Amino acid sequence: MSQAPWARTLLSRVAYDYGMVAVLALLCVYYSWVTLSLQYPDGASGGRQLAAQIAAAKTTGPVLIVVGDTPDDAVLADVLVERLHAAGHPETMVVKGQPSDARKELEKSSAAGIRWEFVACNQVTSGWPVFEGADKRFSCMTGAKVVSPGAYRWPNFLKTNNLLNIANQIAVIAIIAIGMTIVVISGGIDLSVGSLIALSAVVTALIIRDFGGGAQASTMAMVGACAAGIISCALLGLVSGAMITCFAIPPFIATLAMMLVASGLAFILAHGQSIYQVPDSFIWLGRGATAGVPNGVLLMVILYLLAHLLMTRTVLGRYLYAVGGNPEAARLSAVPVRTVLLFAYALCACFAGVGGIVMASQLKSGAPTYGQMYELYVIAAVVVGGASLSGGEGQVLGTLVGALIIAVIQNGMNLTNVESYTQKVVLGLVLLGAVLLDMLKRRRLRRA
Repeated sequence: MSQAPWARTLLSRVAYDYGMVAVLALLCVYYSWVTLSLQYPDGASGGRQLAAQIAAAKTTGPVLIVVGDTPDDAVLADVLVERLHAAGHPETMVVKGQPSDARKELEKSSAAGIRWEFVACNQVTSGWPVFEGADKRFSCMTGAKVVSPGAYRWPNFLKTNNLLNIANQIAVIAIIAIGMTIVVISGGIDLSVGSLIALSAVVTALIIRDFGGGAQASTMAMVGACAAGIISCALLGLVSGAMITCFAIPPFIATLAMMLVASGLAFILAHGQSIYQVPDSFIWLGRGATAGVPNGVLLMVILYLLAHLLMTRTVLGRYLYAVGGNPEAARLSAVPVRTVLLFAYALCACFAGVGGIVMASQLKSGAPTYGQMYELYVIAAVVVGGASLSGGEGQVLGTLVGALIIAVIQNGMNLTNVESYTQKVVLGLVLLGAVLLDMLKRRRLRRA
């Protein structure tokens, strides 16, 4: 029995709205499975587990803590010392560094007549050769028990640091993809966004260096420089929009030309060099974090929420869909088509400018080489997210899902040691598959 037209339409709608979310979920499940491996607690969690092991012995003898010299090792030692003192182990000694440092401390302790009850280590230091047969070579180790955090199985993909890394790495592409989504929905495309990243970063860093005080620039100077970088991109976006609306130049050609113009301006302004005379506080947006979440990711989320409201709750958003679906019908319905298209390209350029500032903050410099090939990744995120290159169809939040799909694929391939050349092939096939699905979906809807 054949399906009713309304049922086919409903199924198509569900597949459009939630299909990519399901793909993202399946990718996360797959990479969680293939990256499942033994994990050894470190940092604060390792310190808590070691403290619990020692406390379970219900003794209060001296404890020697041996760790490496990484930040996580320092946190482990601090947490362990704090918990041991609270549990009644007043005598503790922390050794940080290399096996030779541990050996020196064991020799010193033996000479002083100390008898360690526990030697607390992390997974790496517990395997140092100095502890093999140490109870026979060092009197301080007689009866001592070497303890380390117990291992457990957990996917490398689902580690908190890895998930935050995925979000942080995709922030620039995802931010720019907001503007590209708006342009694509309006029936166009913008190839200049990669070069606009470089222009924004160069203009911002140049103004900070030459007019804002350089490495001693104030917060207001940096904010003003960032605004100038965004405005410079917006002006070029307006030029692209004017060429398309006033002279009927195809968007592909107009934005391709603007890509070359923006790149050339970036190289001219920077004299082909990186500009790095910016304050240390400039990295707040790109490398800083609030409540453990990178500031760039927080900015990305805020911008997506605002863009979603624009496209779904405002008259301008409806105009953009109308222009992309049928510009002639929109014109006959009194929609200001030219103004809408100018707004779309200017806004897309603004988002590219914001992306350039985030990248400059991440790298603490501005360079004319930033953003190369980014336009392709941005377009891929938009298409994978469900927007149609024919215009009039797409969702901003779908683009976020598309950007995350690309980020998850890249991160998963890195974790599974897939070479970079193969990664390009896979991403190309993903983009091709997304376009093919869009074409098949549109053909099915026309038949329905």
